[in-house]
Amino acid sequence: MSNRNNKILIAYFSRRGMNYQNGNVVNLLVGNTEIIARKLQKMTGGDLFEIRTAVDYPRDYMETTRIARNELRTNARPILAEYIENLENYNVIYLGYPNWWGTFPMAVCTFLEYASFNGKTIIPFCTHEGGGFGHSETDIRKLCPDAILLPGIAIQGGSAKTADVQLEEWLKKSNS
Repeated sequence: MSNRNNKILIAYFSRRGMNYQNGNVVNLLVGNTEIIARKLQKMTGGDLFEIRTAVDYPRDYMETTRIARNELRTNARPILAEYIENLENYNVIYLGYPNWWGTFPMAVCTFLEYASFNGKTIIPFCTHEGGGFGHSETDIRKLCPDAILLPGIAIQGGSAKTADVQLEEWLKKSNS
């Protein structure tokens, strides 16, 4: 992974607005996962791609969680606002998302199923408020069986702004 010839993509889903953080619902101007994605961009030099749904989730946190739970139950594939057209140019993908109901938001499924990840290295990063990765790493393996999945990092959302040292140590350990 230390070979700088690797073309790196940092693809992430993040939610700004009303979010659960440190036991309270708070208004985030920048989502926790986006904060981590931008830190990784600075540390790795990778390109950013935000996974966004064509229809925004409601501002209300409880309404968003209700919709997210229903999407998971029905195995939905929300339409994305934009699809990546040049994934073949990347061989290392840092994949970021919040833990919603024990896995990633269903928009991440849409992203993973849109293009071929065969032979690509996927390194997940997750923000959460106590659930860690949940079963999201297993879900990535199911959706991308021919990709190389490396150990990721799960960061408590409330710690995203101060996670620099944690991220640097993880990158050194993973030789990214």
